Amino acid sequence: MSDYIISGTACNSQIRFFAATTKNLTETARQNHNLSPVACAALGRLLTAGAMMGHMCKNDDDVLTLQIQCNGPIKGLTVTADSKSRVKGYVINPSVMLPPNKLGKLDVGGALDLGVLSVIKDIGLKEPYVGQCQLVSGEIAEDLTYYFATSEQIPTSVALGVLMEKNNTVKQAGGFIIQLMPYAEESTITSLEESLKNFSSVTSCLDKGMLPEDIMAQIFKDTDFQINDKVEASYYCNCSKEHVKKAIISLGRKEIQSMIDDNEPIEVNCHFCNSHYKYSIDELKQMLV
Repeated sequence: MSDYIISGTACNSQIRFFAATTKNLTETARQNHNLSPVACAALGRLLTAGAMMGHMCKNDDDVLTLQIQCNGPIKGLTVTADSKSRVKGYVINPSVMLPPNKLGKLDVGGALDLGVLSVIKDIGLKEPYVGQCQLVSGEIAEDLTYYFATSEQIPTSVALGVLMEKNNTVKQAGGFIIQLMPYAEESTITSLEESLKNFSSVTSCLDKGMLPEDIMAQIFKDTDFQINDKVEASYYCNCSKEHVKKAIISLGRKEIQSMIDDNEPIEVNCHFCNSHYKYSIDELKQMLV
């Protein structure tokens, strides 16, 4: 099954929601970066959030970046998403290893520890919008919940999860974002809080064969809900030899000449998909023409 995101409304449009299944794109990230289980869990959660938040973008050319700078051994994560829910990302230390947390689960919070979450939205204005908040737990879903409350003033519930197989491939991955509209009634808020309190986890639901539609049906079982859209989500990197060439040219003639003087071909590695691009001395010389 391909990865996808559904979006819709509930409780007479007092609530909007996004829900995703992202096993394939998370597994692609794991393979691209040779991620350890805890690094895969961390990046998979942030990729899932990025895909859903990308779907929130209003314009086709909008680009969203989620960046975590932290003190923990993972050292940091970056995810970029577009309005088509195509995502890419990387972690600074992909081989980080930690013992399970006190609940016996992958210790994403320990891998991140203290730090800052930045949400950067490039929506075609002169300067991108940047919202920031401190990490409250390092578990990513709780941090994004806090971000929405403090930076965007939107009461939000975020759930994200990655479940690994014993051979360290990705078994399940997904999440949801549920937001209250400004006109949400107190009874609606109370009902949603009660439903979320009794909810187990996204990955346990997916592992039972439930789809994002089923998860939302469970959460909104006592109310009306409507699915308005369903879009594919994917891991996608738009790098190419031509794109990387432009980046090298942007370094300036002096830097390129220095590479030529070294008389060795250069190799450039893409952070997001781990593709390697080689440039011969002749190709470097052509950049100076």
